[in-house]
Amino acid sequence: MTAPENFQHARVSRRTILGATAGGVLLGGLTVPTAAHAAPAPRCYTRTEWSARPPKSATQVIGKPDHIVIHHTASPNVTDYSLAAAYKVQHWIQDLHMDTNGWIDIGNQLTISRGGFLMEGRSKSLSAINNGQNVLGAQTANHNSHTIGIEHEGIYVSQDVTVALFDMSVLTCAWLCTKYGLDPHAAIVGHRDYNTTQCPGDVFYARLPELRDRVAAVLFG
Repeated sequence: MTAPENFQHARVSRRTILGATAGGVLLGGLTVPTAAHAAPAPRCYTRTEWSARPPKSATQVIGKPDHIVIHHTASPNVTDYSLAAAYKVQHWIQDLHMDTNGWIDIGNQLTISRGGFLMEGRSKSLSAINNGQNVLGAQTANHNSHTIGIEHEGIYVSQDVTVALFDMSVLTCAWLCTKYGLDPHAAIVGHRDYNTTQCPGDVFYARLPELRDRVAAVLFG
């Protein structure tokens, strides 16, 4: 689940140091192997397509992130995998973040539904990503200035993610690593790596090494 909208100056985690490998170049504290392939952009449903509410105030476009934060929404693990259901959960997230949390907009930059549909989150997120930038979100407290967050619909404390969701997460992370020049083994982290939270759930968190390996296979395979 997402975190308060406050943020502080970016800090580099110990994963940055551990991510350094031979045969790569150092970029923004992360080592990126030089033989990386460009991963294509997956289909991303825009705010216009899912009928997002306008933000309460202007969205701030910032520099590129150095980490990709994996979240779960902690919402029910629905079995309706349709695009309509994906839009429904996106509206639920935005209403929660704006009306309950009091944020200017949905907190995360991207959302993946249990049916594997990728959707744009905070206003201007998609255009920022395509330009190698980011928008200041509200998804990882004290680290919003240097991270981009992906919400994954569902709760994964004791249940596993759907195949469609995980597969889309691989494609999405590979795309982001391409856009930002990131090494997936260093850049992909769980929300709990930064904040005290169960997010993204014990089961999903345990699969992050697999996620990193599969993204690396897309980029360097």
